[in-house]
Formats: sequence, C-alpha cells, structure tokens
Amino acid sequence: MKTDQRPVNSGFGPASTAADVIRGIDLSGKIAIVTGGYSGLGRETVRIFRAAGARVIVPARDTARAAEALKDFPDAEIEPMDLLDPASIAAFVTRFLAAGLPLHIVVNSAGIMACPLARDARGYESQFATNHLGHFQLVTGLWPALVRAKGARVVSVSSKGHRFSPVIFEDLHFERRPYDPWLGYGQSKTANILFAVELDVRGKDEGIRAFSVHPGGIVGTGLDKHVPRETLIKAGAMDERGRPIIDPAQGLKNVGQGAATQVWCATSLQLEGRGGVYCEDVDIASPTPENFSPTMALGGAKTMTGVLPYAVDPVSATRLWRISENLAAP
Repeated sequence: MKTDQRPVNSGFGPASTAADVIRGIDLSGKIAIVTGGYSGLGRETVRIFRAAGARVIVPARDTARAAEALKDFPDAEIEPMDLLDPASIAAFVTRFLAAGLPLHIVVNSAGIMACPLARDARGYESQFATNHLGHFQLVTGLWPALVRAKGARVVSVSSKGHRFSPVIFEDLHFERRPYDPWLGYGQSKTANILFAVELDVRGKDEGIRAFSVHPGGIVGTGLDKHVPRETLIKAGAMDERGRPIIDPAQGLKNVGQGAATQVWCATSLQLEGRGGVYCEDVDIASPTPENFSPTMALGGAKTMTGVLPYAVDPVSATRLWRISENLAAP
C-alpha cells in the first residue's frame, strides 16, 4: 500500500520553529532517544523535548564532546554508542532493554554528508552505514521498548538530497561503480525514507508509527564540513563573508526552524493515525512528479518540494528492510 502523501494543512510553515510546534504539548513521563543530539538539529530537538518534560537520552560516539555540548542541559543522559560500530549499538540496546522501560520517541538525527569514500570494518560505505544501517540496527533492536510504550514514534531525518539517487540495490557500497559523495549521500537519504515506510507497515498494529523528514538547508551544524565554502556560496546558502543565509521560503533555515518538522512528527496530535509519510515545512509533503530530473548539485532546484516516488515505493521499502536485516546481522 502506498503512503498517503497528502498535506494536512497543519497551520505551520517553513518559518515555524520547534518551539512553535511543541507549544501546548506535555511530554512528561515520556522517554526519547535522539541520535546526533549534541549538535545542530539534534541538540535543538533535545532542548525542546526537555523543555516539554521528556526524559532524553543521547547516544554519542564521543561522550566527552557530547557532555561539553550539552553542559547547559545537565539532565540530558549521555550514553556511549557509535553508529558505525555494530557491537556498540548492540551494547546500548542491551543496556536500555535491561531497564525494562518504554520508549516513546526515537529521532534518528545523526548523519554524515558528502564525505570522501570510507568504509567501516565490514566494508560498508560509510554514509549508507551511518545514516541508514546503524539506525536500522538501533531501532529494530529497541523494538520491545517501542511496543511497551503503547504508542511510539520513530522519526528519520532524511533530506531533499534523496533526489540525488535511489537506493542502488545492485551496488550499495560502491564496489563496482565510481564513488560520488553526493550519490552516496542521496542513496542514504532515500534509504531513510524507505526505512520509515516499511517500519510503519510493520509497527502500526503495535502502536509504532514512523515518519521521515526534510529539515531544510541549515548551514553551520557540522553536517556540511566536507562541502567546500565556494560550493555553499554558489548554492546561495552562504554569503561571501561565510555567514549562513536564512530564507525559509527558499528552504534555507536556522536551527530552530530546521528542527521544527522532526519535533512535529515526533509529537503532534495532527499525525494521530498516520505514518510512513515524508514531511517537510511542518506538514506532510506532496509527491514530486514522476518526470522530475534530479539536479546533481548542492542547492539545485532549491525551491522544489515533495518526495520522489522511488523513495516511498513499498516494494523497495520491503526489499531494503530484508537486505538491511542481513547486513546488520552479527
């Protein structure tokens, strides 16, 4: 069954902030895990969840760096975990499940973008392994806790960068084709969307709903560290003095605006009974026309919105899930 990619007319928009969308929502008694929760959009999501009363756990590869970044939020709980290390993910899952706690919200906000070719210890391409496979192992491992919540949401932070590439099932790890960092990024972001599609199918009868989001273009969070400054200037995301350009109508946002859609997906009553959808600008996105021709450049088709059909294809979503189960197996 295809996802119901129809806006709900949320009343919010591109300039809405995470603080706007959480207003009036009480998360007291809820437990949330936010990957990437010590920088950029993840850190803002942690701040907002805490302010709404949630208990927030932040898995981190570098716990000292995380502690420094979250020093203003002393009640945010930092736990060691590396998305490129299956053993560390398994250890985190074991510790959490041993406590017997419910898990109400998972926001998969950690990620890397357009980096040089690198492989993990298994030989997997790093963007696919970090952005998709690590989160797949984490969420599927935490399944009993999500069920225990009797109403849980999982949010995968994707990107309009999914337009750069579908998932190339025949060569996921660039073993037989030339590596292009934007193709690798695009494939991983498409995988984030497909993951939410299939996760929602498998989880909705147990109260688990899943969403994927495009947060907008946000410069300066660290995600763009492998992108040359000249590229950001040419794309219109940065001025000649190196300052981020904020223009929400053009998809260029600050951190508060960028975190709004993932916070909305994690908490909004407007999404009750819905799931498996791709969202942007604090609403469910419309489909992009089938004849869309991807622009292989950062900032290409800047104002283009919506999700490409291949990213919400249920057959591809099921195929990716099954492959991911095999790839993530011990």
